[in-house]
Amino acid sequence: MISKNQFKYIRQLEQKKYRRREGLFVAEGTKVVGDLMQRYQPKAIYATHEYLRAFPLLSKEGLEVVEVTPDELQRLSFQQHPQQVLALFPIPEGPLSDIDQGVLSLALDGVQDPGNLGTIIRIADWFGIETIYCSEDTVDAWNPKVIQATMGSIARVNIIYLDLPEMLNALPSDFPVYGTLLDGDDIYQQSLSKNGLIIMGNEGNGISETVRSRITNRLLIPSFRQGDTAESLNVAIATAITCSEFRRRG
Repeated sequence: MISKNQFKYIRQLEQKKYRRREGLFVAEGTKVVGDLMQRYQPKAIYATHEYLRAFPLLSKEGLEVVEVTPDELQRLSFQQHPQQVLALFPIPEGPLSDIDQGVLSLALDGVQDPGNLGTIIRIADWFGIETIYCSEDTVDAWNPKVIQATMGSIARVNIIYLDLPEMLNALPSDFPVYGTLLDGDDIYQQSLSKNGLIIMGNEGNGISETVRSRITNRLLIPSFRQGDTAESLNVAIATAITCSEFRRRG
C-alpha cells in the first residue's frame, strides 16, 4: 500500500521544479519502464500484483518496490489508462564533451509541445541518431508526457540542454549545420553529408534568427500540392522526413 507522503511526492514530479530538485523523473508502463531499466537503475517501483508476479526478480535488486492496487495506480498515474507499473528514475547527466563532429545529430530550437519532443526522440532512436541538443527553452524531456510519447526511446537517446547559439558559434566554420526553412532549397535536390547537425525549430515560429544565422545548409521539404495547401508540416513529421532522407543517402 502506498502512503500519503509517497503519493504526494510522486505527484509533485509532474512539475519541472520538483523533478530538478529531486533529480528524478516518472516513467510508466511495462514497455517504457522495461526499456529504461536496460540502461538506468530505478530508485523506486510502484506496481500491481500482476506485474510483480511477472517480474519476481525485481525484489532481489535492492530497489524500493511497492505493491499497489489498480485503483492506487490510477490515482498515482499521469496517464488516462495506467499499465501495471510506475517507476522513478534518476535524471541522467548528459555528456559534457563537445559535439561529436563525426556523426549526425539533432538540435531543437524552442520546441514546446511534449508530444512533439517525445515523438522526435522516438524518431532519433529509429534512425540511429544518438544525441539531441536542446535549447534551454525547449520543453523538459523528463516531463511525464514526453517520457510516455518516446515509448522507451528515451533510454537510447542522449538529451543535452545547453545554450544553442553558443554551441553553434564554437563549431568549425566548415562543419555542416542543416536547418529546415520555408525559404530553403529542396532537400531532395541537395547534397547531404553523413555527419553534421540538423536543427528543427519551434512549432509556430520556426528556427530563431540567432540560430538561423549559423545554418550553413538551408533545406526545404517541398509541398507536392499546387495552390492552397497546409502552411507547414508538424515539426515531428518534418524531423522524420528529414532524418529519413539523410539516412537514405547514407
